[in-house]
Amino acid sequence: MNRAKAVKHESLPMNANIETKAAFSPRVAIVHEWFEGYAGSERCVEQFLKLFPNSDVHALVDFLDDRHRYILQGRPVKTSFIQRLPWAKSKFRSYLPFMPLAVEQFDVTNCDIIISSSHAVAKGVVSRGDQFHLSYVHTPIRYAWDMQHEYLREGNLHTGLRGMVARLVLHYLRMWDRAAADRVDVFVANSRFVAQRIRKTYRRPAHVIYPPVAVSQFKFQPRKDDYYVTASRMVPYKKIDVLVAAFKLLPDRKFVVIGDGPESDRIRKLAPPNVEFAGFLTEEDLHERVGNARAFLFAAEEDFGIAPVEAQACGTPVIALGRGGALESVVDGVTGLFYAEQTPESVAAAVRRFEANQANFEPEVIRQHSEKFSEERFRREFLQLLEEEYDLFQRQDWDEPRPKKSQRRAAPIAVEPVAAAVPFAGSIPLPR
Repeated sequence: MNRAKAVKHESLPMNANIETKAAFSPRVAIVHEWFEGYAGSERCVEQFLKLFPNSDVHALVDFLDDRHRYILQGRPVKTSFIQRLPWAKSKFRSYLPFMPLAVEQFDVTNCDIIISSSHAVAKGVVSRGDQFHLSYVHTPIRYAWDMQHEYLREGNLHTGLRGMVARLVLHYLRMWDRAAADRVDVFVANSRFVAQRIRKTYRRPAHVIYPPVAVSQFKFQPRKDDYYVTASRMVPYKKIDVLVAAFKLLPDRKFVVIGDGPESDRIRKLAPPNVEFAGFLTEEDLHERVGNARAFLFAAEEDFGIAPVEAQACGTPVIALGRGGALESVVDGVTGLFYAEQTPESVAAAVRRFEANQANFEPEVIRQHSEKFSEERFRREFLQLLEEEYDLFQRQDWDEPRPKKSQRRAAPIAVEPVAAAVPFAGSIPLPR
């Protein structure tokens, strides 16, 4: 049986020049789910636009605030009919059943290359046979596939008539999503963990290019204070309550929780006196608190997880759940360590183990490791892969086998000079 395998894409040499113009300048369209905040998927779109600043940008809705609007580099966003539906700004996730139809209405006929940034429906954009579609996948649709039952329980949609309607919608969404995957020419996953899920869900191989992290904007702090920290939006799957409960078992250690969210009030009521809730912090204060911490704690099973890389950029070791993307961003015993279960007992045991071996975690080594996930590295790897796969797509005789990688000759794709780094400035639950 032919089993699809995830392919780890090699980086270009460090002196590779991605800013050199070439003879061919393809017209590019970028398709994104929605602009609401500045999270991991928006960071990727920001880098795509640094490579192709004249791209057409499409999204189901655009409610990006002025503080983060710089990531679009002045490009207008072409939105779908969902933008104009009632209460869209606060309730657009409730329009999930209409999202497949909405993304299929985007007109991308004037472009040569489509780059979709997808964690839900963006990869379902309709294209012609001579258009090349590369989809950078943050995750297959979690709530429709492997985490369906968890999300139904969290949304109180696992029983009753509303639960039946939700299951029917998700059943339809799975069928559509599986068919939409066939519209993609090349899949790129943000981690090996996600590449494995793409293979399982869509029966397709995926290259792996880790997402961009602005490591250069985090101040390296070699000296540490005597407290532990986490920073996260307080939603159920982040398991902040597990971390807080662990410090009931560690009453002589201080734990600082940075962030806010719908779980905040419930978790605060569970917290022992040695847990401090810092709430939402500015970027500068966040960096300082994380950089000065003894270690950063992470309890979620993420597709990749940018927060642990940002902590390592400060020289702070990470104590993380040993599942998901953290296994690829943290080096056990060098830049952090793992624990096996999402339980207070497992977290507390990991903290004690960390303290017994703290001398092994060198801040300089931790910072150096984080630089492997930089924005510059992301642009190099992404552009090289795009050149190779687009060249192959153009030369492909669909009656013949695909050429071996050693036989591929990438035609350079012209990109605009990369701008200088910008300073940091419903009825069915539809989480990020």
